Amino acid sequence: MTEMTDENETVWLGIDLGTQSVRVLAVTADGTVRGRGSAPLAGRRDGVRHEQEPGEWWEAVRTASRSALFTLTGVRVGGLAVCGTSGTVLLTDPAGRPTSPALMYDDGRAAGAAAELREAGLAVQDTWALPKALWLVGVHGGGRVTHQPDVVTARLVGRPVPTDSSHALKTGYDLQRDAWPDIALDLPEVVLPGTRLGEVCPAAAEATGIPAGTPVIAGMTDGCAAQIAAGALRHGSWNSVLGTTLVLKGAAPEPVRDPTGVVYNHRAPGGTWLPGGASSVGAGALPAGADPAAMDERAAAFEPSGALAYPLVSRGERFPFRAPDATALLLGTPVDEADHWAALIQGVGFAERLCLDYLHYLGAPLDGPLTFTGGAARSPYWNQLRADILGRPARIPEQPEPALGMAALAAHGVTGDPLPDLAERMVRIRTTLHPNPERTTLFADPYARLIDELTERGWLPAQVATQAYRRLNPLRGAGNCATSHDGAALDDGTKP
Repeated sequence: MTEMTDENETVWLGIDLGTQSVRVLAVTADGTVRGRGSAPLAGRRDGVRHEQEPGEWWEAVRTASRSALFTLTGVRVGGLAVCGTSGTVLLTDPAGRPTSPALMYDDGRAAGAAAELREAGLAVQDTWALPKALWLVGVHGGGRVTHQPDVVTARLVGRPVPTDSSHALKTGYDLQRDAWPDIALDLPEVVLPGTRLGEVCPAAAEATGIPAGTPVIAGMTDGCAAQIAAGALRHGSWNSVLGTTLVLKGAAPEPVRDPTGVVYNHRAPGGTWLPGGASSVGAGALPAGADPAAMDERAAAFEPSGALAYPLVSRGERFPFRAPDATALLLGTPVDEADHWAALIQGVGFAERLCLDYLHYLGAPLDGPLTFTGGAARSPYWNQLRADILGRPARIPEQPEPALGMAALAAHGVTGDPLPDLAERMVRIRTTLHPNPERTTLFADPYARLIDELTERGWLPAQVATQAYRRLNPLRGAGNCATSHDGAALDDGTKP
């Protein structure tokens, strides 16, 4: 059945190149989703190796775009933007054709190159794109360093295009100097997100169903796209994306300085800075094959759990502290699988609180609204649990998809309207959760015990632990004994 639409209606396309699928949304200026499409992606995982074939991205975009536009008639496509996984990189030839597989955002084979870069004074993490680009050149020879969305935008426009500064960040691009590092790599031209890259060419229009001449706008990483889709662009606002792993991104008038490189800063159109970090804890640590709704219901009987977890999905932690050798932590023995489930989801909440404590330690503004997005935001129980552990309200958007964020960015790139205004018009908040102070107090002691354990293992710096204790109970000061912390809600002040 064909959807009835206003002949003068404009839709904006957002394309999200995810890990498991490509998703496309056609969205109006008021946030109404008129069309959607998706297509699966395959990958190869083997230990620290995680690759995808770049050619599959284009085929998936073709399928998903046609599906999103299939039921729409009489509408105008105003523009499109593309986001991809942050840190995913490959090599291409001068015509933009891939000459290597794509090393995905969490591929860990370039740890040695990352260590050498850190010794040279560059604050990079093991899975960032810059060390992976060096690794690729060493294995596959020369080529242009290319980010995931660049492959798709080049096909859409019909020629190689500049990359955006958001995806370039983890390849070493200095957003304050607008310059690449002095390093022997063939690096692309860089433009700001929201810049017009060109128009959809006739060949791409025939392949995708997107009308020829549609403006193609430079995008941002999937984490930034999710932040736009959460409407978290006003200073002091934060978006917590909980999926396989946990990502926090906020908005600030100035970059949040972190000499360790744990927190990094994207730059949005209009000059706003988007500080944030990516943790290795998340829903990926939950047992496979379990029924999440049923386990949530059973886990409610264990508040707090008899066990204490720091549920890393893989070896090493990136945020709120850097500990390359950290492993998943489980203290105590759960009485059954429901207690184990409770320990894991509570542990993610504790890690999330520690991320906010670390941001507070760095002086990041935290006085704006907090939004929950990501796959785990589908769990009402886990959402409320996180709000209670954090001791602060949280908003749940109706359409928390990165593709929606890219639709808003496309509208910004074409119309010039401020991105925060466009995002707020497009984003619809489904519900706002309020913390239960009694439950916030209930979870304070296990949180303090986790801080103790992380500090004793040498993973969490002592000064960060001290700050976390202070925020846990400002009236008690900065003691370091778990039994001395009986709970208080997070202080949303901006000064450490």
